[in-house]
Amino acid sequence: MISNTDVGGLEKWFALTANGTTVRTELLAGVTTFLTMAYIIFVQPAVLSAAGMDFGAVLAATCLATAFATALMALLANYPIAVAPAMGHNFFFAYSVVIAMKVPWRVALGAVAVAGIVFIVTAGIGLRERLITAIPTSLKHAIAAGIGLLIAAVGLQWAGLIVASPGTLVTLGDLRSRPVLLALASLTLTAILLVRRVPGAFLWGMIASTAVGLPIGLVQYHGIVGRPPSLSPTLMQLDIAGAFAPGMIAVVFVFFFLALFDSVGTLVGVGEQAGLMRDGTLPRARQALLADAIGTVAGAALGTSTVTAYIESGAGVAAGGRTGLASLVTSALFFVSLFLYPLVRMIGGGYTNGTATFYPIIAAPLILVGTMMIGGLRHVAWDDLTESIPSFLTVIVMPLAVSITEGIAFGLIAYVVLKLSAGRRREVHPLIYVFAALFLGRYIFLR
Repeated sequence: MISNTDVGGLEKWFALTANGTTVRTELLAGVTTFLTMAYIIFVQPAVLSAAGMDFGAVLAATCLATAFATALMALLANYPIAVAPAMGHNFFFAYSVVIAMKVPWRVALGAVAVAGIVFIVTAGIGLRERLITAIPTSLKHAIAAGIGLLIAAVGLQWAGLIVASPGTLVTLGDLRSRPVLLALASLTLTAILLVRRVPGAFLWGMIASTAVGLPIGLVQYHGIVGRPPSLSPTLMQLDIAGAFAPGMIAVVFVFFFLALFDSVGTLVGVGEQAGLMRDGTLPRARQALLADAIGTVAGAALGTSTVTAYIESGAGVAAGGRTGLASLVTSALFFVSLFLYPLVRMIGGGYTNGTATFYPIIAAPLILVGTMMIGGLRHVAWDDLTESIPSFLTVIVMPLAVSITEGIAFGLIAYVVLKLSAGRRREVHPLIYVFAALFLGRYIFLR
């Protein structure tokens, strides 16, 4: 058994004894966190390649950005919290900004970098804290739920469970087709593993469905280990100047907004679980947020969407992780994953049948992540129409318009209008008036 006295340098740097942990426990926690969130290695290239980005380059950027930002979290804040490209942010990047708004992906990367820079610059003036306070609690939960529905809708589409239908927009797919059956089997298995609290349930579900898909021709074998893919198609391809074009201010704001709430929410949630909170505050929170922000800028330079603290880190905390040593282990495993490119290509590459492309292996995690994100709706004051109507609009517009931006815009505008109509203007923070006016002006004056 490895004791703290055997590795004095690690004990001194991470204060293992003071945090009630050991090297062995931290190693186990780091591996557990990696297994729980490793699905992003498969999902991120599939999502961003839909926006025209190179699959292999996005994989490399995802692994490197995650390894770098998670190591920063370990060294700057000494927390057992991993940092990686965020689910929801990647869909906003690919589907809302690049596909729906027809913004070149290089400009979208520039917007991610600008949002990260704003995150860094505003660290000392309290804007982040004021914005957190300004957004109504009901809308915070509605935004998370709306993103969850959008992610789940894409997962259902990738599984073939939902298909386009003239006149009704969408309808149920062919439940007897092989991709749909494989996706349903993967969904069932992964859900069972989650219910039984098996660490790495998403990863094991994808591996099992890959094993089933190989002999029936839905998955093509490309190998397991190989040479890392080239970063050159995305490295330093971001267009920062383009991020300041008309219409992009709202995009930058949403990137900043999502990163802010994801980071703070995860830090508080995992910090509470790990017993790191002190008198209702999280020590070294500023360093943790700085790791997020620097990681986002670095990720954009490498070629991936916004990175943020991962709630899946809670699995590592449950395994005993209490310090940044667990994060260093997770960081190292993401770097090693660079050499598993053939395996990632095999799992996340998709299956083409005629004109349709299905992703039965990675559809299940998307659907189940959506399930987890919608739970916050129980905190919405549904009996108060000035709260419930804006929340509902936020939730419903996101998946139907395939746009996180539009959902937030409809929610904020409706919130201001209804509060003013009810004579309750004092309940609206001044910043909400500003952002609602900006969104309204965008609809009136910009295409």
